[in-house]
Amino acid sequence: MKRKLLKIVKRLFQLIGILLVVFIIYFVWDIRMPTPTINEDLSVEDYVRIEIAPNHYQVENCWLKKNDYGIWEMYLEGDPYERGLIYGVLAKELIEKQEVDFVNQIDEIVPNQFFQFFLKMFIAYFNRDINEYIPEENLTEIYGVSQSFSEKYDYIGPKYYRILNYHAAHDIGHALKDLNIVGCTSFSVNNGLSTDSSLLIARNFDFYMGDEFAADKLILFVKPTEGYAFSSYSWAGLTGVVSGMNEKGLTVTLNASKSDVPLTAKDPISLLAREILQYAKNIDEAIAIAEKRETFVSESLMIGSSEDNKTILIEKSPQKIDVYDSGKDQVTCSNHYQSATFLADSVNITNIKNSDSQHRYERANELLNKNYPIDYTKAIGILRNKEAIGGEFIGYGNPKSLNQLIAHHGIIFKPHYRQFWISTPPYQLGQFIGYDLNTVFNGSANFSNVDSLTVKADPFLGTVNHKKYEVYKKIKQHIQKYVMIGIPFSMTEKQEQQFIFTNPNSYITYMVLGDYHEKNTDYEKAIELYEKSLTYSLASIDESNMIKEKIVSCQNKLTE
Repeated sequence: MKRKLLKIVKRLFQLIGILLVVFIIYFVWDIRMPTPTINEDLSVEDYVRIEIAPNHYQVENCWLKKNDYGIWEMYLEGDPYERGLIYGVLAKELIEKQEVDFVNQIDEIVPNQFFQFFLKMFIAYFNRDINEYIPEENLTEIYGVSQSFSEKYDYIGPKYYRILNYHAAHDIGHALKDLNIVGCTSFSVNNGLSTDSSLLIARNFDFYMGDEFAADKLILFVKPTEGYAFSSYSWAGLTGVVSGMNEKGLTVTLNASKSDVPLTAKDPISLLAREILQYAKNIDEAIAIAEKRETFVSESLMIGSSEDNKTILIEKSPQKIDVYDSGKDQVTCSNHYQSATFLADSVNITNIKNSDSQHRYERANELLNKNYPIDYTKAIGILRNKEAIGGEFIGYGNPKSLNQLIAHHGIIFKPHYRQFWISTPPYQLGQFIGYDLNTVFNGSANFSNVDSLTVKADPFLGTVNHKKYEVYKKIKQHIQKYVMIGIPFSMTEKQEQQFIFTNPNSYITYMVLGDYHEKNTDYEKAIELYEKSLTYSLASIDESNMIKEKIVSCQNKLTE
């Protein structure tokens, strides 16, 4: 009987093994990714990178250099595949470093190899037909860039497949977890509300994937064979756009909104923004492009147009699209929708009620009303503001603030003049440097930022409070890594008090310490700190509910 049972078990495991092999074969077949049609006569070996000076490289008419402010500048021209190949050759080390930083961040968040494998399989299946939603031009350019990717991470997937996934990473993280890594605020003023009566657009891109990821920013200038020349500001390896302006004075910026959990990947939102920037010269053309593309996250695309002399919001979800036109000389955007189609949408209503989006929206309007008429220096001051409504100081890093001290960048556009300003590190605190697209795309290969347009660094930079915040941020990250993934970290009572001293007015300080003590099973201390955090200005109802749930959990553990 025992031998018969063992035989049955053995056969069962054999059957499971066969089914597993069949599943893997089906899985690999189902997610196969065809490569785009390319000019097979071209390869990375056809392009020689010349070092002009330290941190300054050239390939034919294209180049990459690091400016005096630590920002990388790249100029590209040519057809899609050629641009992609040259991009990769010029920025090979930057791309490799960006991927290392990205993968290291994933390793920290998901250290378990089994769960990493599961995550890899999930993303592979989720993105299995992403190429069907992306324009062929984008696919071809991305394929060209991928040829310079490192072989170090081929165990994750082929180079081309990896870079396509990276283009969707922002969307997946935003959609599946609604992470507080995307909390952007933007605004536009015109006519009587602008100092010189011309259109002015400003935005914070509050996307945070760690200090290492944000270290090497890239301002990209592209002169394609088709469409309009444009500039965008992001990071190496991204061919999509999160903030940019084209030669016709059309601007695009992205603001994430609340999303339902998607079932499959479609066109990454940054690639939709890129298509608009490259092929639209006015608002109608931008809307037409947005309407024909399917995306899998909810996003507001702020479109500023020199030709139309106005700014609108294209509000897009996986199911619906609408256009918000304020009918005024001011448009403000945070992370909720304002158009008629979405006003009664239950997800949008809940987002407005429970998140910090409405607070930042009202704070931006309050600061604009106090500072009219607005010029680019006042706009930069508003982007750097660290207080809540009414000027209330709520500690540093509170999501209610326009400046949460996490921004990848801040940016200002003046479309009529083809001028824009980008922030230099850290966050929006460093100097803002100005560029003139009239100079960039007039045939000159030696353009750079315009010194006369430079705006001074935030006076907060280098102060005692700024230094205390940087210490606070590092300790907070150590605590969070200990709590989330068990990286060893301990604090004495004196060190805890020193941590509180670095940012005493923030609820996050006490919430994080509560997490630390909950991890150490000191539930009474955790409850005390959680309750103290509730006495400070919380970012949202969601945050308040989360802390209250932690208190209940600790109380339950005390009575077990």
